[in-house]
Amino acid sequence: MTDDDYREQHKQRLAYMPWLYGRLKPKHRAWAEPWQIAIQQRLMQLETVHFGEGCFVAPQAVLLAEPGRDIIVGDGSQIAADCVIHGPVSLGRRVSINHHVSLEGGAAGIHIGDDTRIAAYCTLYAFNHGMAADRLVREQPVTSRGIHIGSDVWIGARVGIVDGVRIGDHAVVGMGAVVTRDVPAWTIVAGNPARPVGRRPGAPEQPVT
Repeated sequence: MTDDDYREQHKQRLAYMPWLYGRLKPKHRAWAEPWQIAIQQRLMQLETVHFGEGCFVAPQAVLLAEPGRDIIVGDGSQIAADCVIHGPVSLGRRVSINHHVSLEGGAAGIHIGDDTRIAAYCTLYAFNHGMAADRLVREQPVTSRGIHIGSDVWIGARVGIVDGVRIGDHAVVGMGAVVTRDVPAWTIVAGNPARPVGRRPGAPEQPVT
C-alpha cells in the first residue's frame, strides 16, 4: 500500500465520521485543509452556498441552492457523506449533520442552531402537499411554514421532522421518532408521533404558568 492509498482511505473515514476532522494531527491537516478548501470553493462557485471558517463537507454530500434558496454553513459545522441538502437551509456554528441526512428547505427554510447534532438517516421536510380529494396528489398545492431547531439539540438516528415544527434549545429527540408538534426546550421526546418522555438531567425547572 502507498501513502496515497492510506490518504484516500482516511478521506473516506472523514467523509462518514466528520467529527474526526477537528482532531486531525498536523501531518494529516496539511493535506486535509487544502482538500476541504477546494471542495467548498467549488460548491460556492456552482451553488448559492456559503461556508464559515473551519467547516467540513464530504465530497459525497449533495448541496443544492438556487439563488434565493441559500445554504449557509456556520463556522466549524460538518456535513457528512450522502447527505442531500436543498436550500433554504441555515446551519449555525459547530452543527454536525451525519451521513444520509435529508434537509429540504421548502419555501420557508430550515434553521438549525449552534452545537446541534443530527444523527444518520434523519429527514426534515419544510413543506407539505394538500390532500383534497378533488385532484391528484401531484397536483395539490404546496405549503411551507419552515422548521426551526434550537441550539444544543440532539436528534437521534432515523428521526423524521415535518413542516412547521419548532424544537427548543437543549431538547433531545429519540431514535426513530416522528416529530409532528413543537418540542419545548430541555424536553426529551420519543415515539411516533413523538411525545414527551422526560427532561434532560439537571435541566432547569419549567416555568409556572
